Amino acid sequence: MPLIREENIREETVINLAQKMMIAARTAPKGKGKDTLEMLILSGKDIINLSNTLSKMAQKLNVDFYRRDAENVLQAEAVLLIGTEIKPLGLNEICQLCGFSNCKEKEKHPNTPCVFNTGDLNLALGSAVSLAADFRIDNRIMFSLGKAALKAKLFNKDIKIAYGIPLSASSKNPFFDRPTHN
Repeated sequence: MPLIREENIREETVINLAQKMMIAARTAPKGKGKDTLEMLILSGKDIINLSNTLSKMAQKLNVDFYRRDAENVLQAEAVLLIGTEIKPLGLNEICQLCGFSNCKEKEKHPNTPCVFNTGDLNLALGSAVSLAADFRIDNRIMFSLGKAALKAKLFNKDIKIAYGIPLSASSKNPFFDRPTHN
């Protein structure tokens, strides 16, 4: 059996775990059993492209923590992106948690999320990062990476809300104890 060196399998191992995280997110509970999520994994040049998109957003919007996150994500072996559509589930008058009297009324405001979509997204994120924690893969949920993925139009579905989870297997978690930005 040939020698297997950790540095030669690190990226492959992290990507393999990201795939399992997708399954954990997919099987997380969904409101009314309806699935509005889309997920994808970035590695290599795709991470660089996401970083570049976020850097441009940082410059245009003058957001320092976007700049920090754009640099920080380059330390990841993989990035798991999870996003949701914001379609109502058809609970109508029995719900009203979005603030509208029914789903038809909510549809007149297409950029207002159905609370079940965002709740399902949060459950999926929690399931994914708990699996990463079980395998001691460094990670952090970042809204900035989701915003960059939306800007870059990486999703196939009409995803409106997304988060990114950078993943790293290194001596120290690069996604904590980061420089402070205004």
